Amino acid sequence: MILFPLPGNWGRGKTTMVRGIASGLEVRDTVSSPSFLIIQEYRGRYPVFHGDFYRLGSYQELEDIGWDEYFHREGIMLIEWGNLIPEAIPEDYLEVVIKEPGLETARLHKFIPHGKRYQAVVEELAEKCESWG
Repeated sequence: MILFPLPGNWGRGKTTMVRGIASGLEVRDTVSSPSFLIIQEYRGRYPVFHGDFYRLGSYQELEDIGWDEYFHREGIMLIEWGNLIPEAIPEDYLEVVIKEPGLETARLHKFIPHGKRYQAVVEELAEKCESWG
């Protein structure tokens, strides 16, 4: 399981980023915000689990839907508002922070690794970005 919690205010582009990742993973379904479903599942090259913690009041609500079971499945977990229930996030994960654009700039995506696995992922991504010039 690869986990990407996506913190940020309304309108930052979290769902748009999830749509882009899902498209890159060959998900053919329409990706929408799972605010009322908590977690939406999609099939692609890898399973994609798109969650939204905004409307949750406690970790117990996640336990009630079988949150721990998701970590025994293969796939990519993308969580909007993951910062609202920090006890739900494991020690190793890749945090993606979306910064609001300035007047003359596009959105900035900052990848923050938590754990050795994700440190290696970020280093590999940085190398690829450099080679793309």
